[in-house]
Amino acid sequence: MVKHVVCFKLKKGEDPLKAKEILLSMKGKVPTLRGIEVGIDELHSDRSFDVMLTVLLDDFAALSEYQNDPYHCSVVKEYMHRGKGKQRGGRLHDR
Repeated sequence: MVKHVVCFKLKKGEDPLKAKEILLSMKGKVPTLRGIEVGIDELHSDRSFDVMLTVLLDDFAALSEYQNDPYHCSVVKEYMHRGKGKQRGGRLHDR
């Protein structure tokens, strides 16, 4: 299994609840997803990110499919990248 984690710092004035809704909309629409969680920052410190996405996939081939999935690219990436806020990502592999 591969856990893909992305943290987003939204532009000022963007709604983290809307971002969460868009991210969770992948459930049932992106076939390679085995699990999805979205968290919203509650601390609001200078170091905090506003939204965190965690998705679970079978393997790195599924991660590649996820990255190129039409719904992920046309809806989710389009929305999350339009504000050009900061983001950080990483992957963990359970061997």
